[in-house]
Amino acid sequence: MMTDRNPKPTKAERTAAAREQARAMRQAQQKKDRRNRLLVIWGVVVAIVALIAIVAVIVFSSMNRNVASTGPSPANANQYGGFTLTSTSALEPTESFDIDTETLPPAPEEAAEETPVPPGVVAAEKGQPIPIVEYVDINCVHCADFAAQFDDQIAQWLDAGEITYEYRTVAFLDRNSPTNYSSRGANAAACVAAESPESYWDFMKAIFAQHASGEVKNAGLVDMAKSAGADTDGIEDCIDDDTYRPFVKYADQLARVDGISGTPTAYVNGAEADLNTFAETVQSAIDANK
Repeated sequence: MMTDRNPKPTKAERTAAAREQARAMRQAQQKKDRRNRLLVIWGVVVAIVALIAIVAVIVFSSMNRNVASTGPSPANANQYGGFTLTSTSALEPTESFDIDTETLPPAPEEAAEETPVPPGVVAAEKGQPIPIVEYVDINCVHCADFAAQFDDQIAQWLDAGEITYEYRTVAFLDRNSPTNYSSRGANAAACVAAESPESYWDFMKAIFAQHASGEVKNAGLVDMAKSAGADTDGIEDCIDDDTYRPFVKYADQLARVDGISGTPTAYVNGAEADLNTFAETVQSAIDANK
């Protein structure tokens, strides 16, 4: 008698198989539902991030459009968009002039292979202090690092009468700031230079020293000016009213026209300096010019 090698499954076996199949189908559907929910959530997140970016660009563009193209220069500012320290408590006085950024040429579309020396960057006459010009952005981490490394030495050179030190403050990094911190910080520095020039050096030190803490509101900039010893009777209104934002716009545009593409960029005795050997370059120029 032959036996059936492939017996039909029993009713219980068929029931168990059906239950297992149903369980597998439920699990597959649950995975699909979870995946779809995640896709929806990530889609919403991406949309929100994109919306925030669009709003930030609109706000930034609107704020920049509202900056006047004309205005007075701050006291002690030069025609190159800078302020020149003759010691840690004194700025070189200058004649005031009217600003009109609409008359400036446009920045070059492509960077030149070799950047020419900007106007106003010159070598010292024999026996005179070595002129140093630094292009900085208030929101620039590398500028903050440079300041932390060299400010003490710069102060010694300044107070010994061995150098002059000119800051030309740009606003390249406003593109990354919804509050235009580069421009607001530069405006605050211009307010201090105009109202309390003896506190300008200490203010510039303070603003770079706090860089790691992030962007500062106008009230914080006022507090920083106070901590630097500035008389804030007029400075608070100057900062809140963006009094010298046209000058900041002017200095920024001049730097772009002159081919400055990054910060910090420093010139020592009429030539661009390698920042890796900055101290040695300055000291050599001082020694050679005595």
